Amino acid sequence: MSSIPRKDLAPGVKVAVVQKQDQRSGTLTKGTVKDILTKSPSHPHGIKVRLTDGTVGRVKELAKADE
Repeated sequence: MSSIPRKDLAPGVKVAVVQKQDQRSGTLTKGTVKDILTKSPSHPHGIKVRLTDGTVGRVKELAKADE
């Protein structure tokens, strides 16, 4: 799975992230980006973001238009 580049993310974008404690299981948490925490343009495990509810995780998917 290729990671989502930082340029495709912005506050307000709906994403699915994997939290640190869920890395082994791969459980995704959906939410809206509040802050982008990774400064580099890409990261092999995904760009780290903070969601509006305070959850921090690495972006694995962009939400589909109907979600």
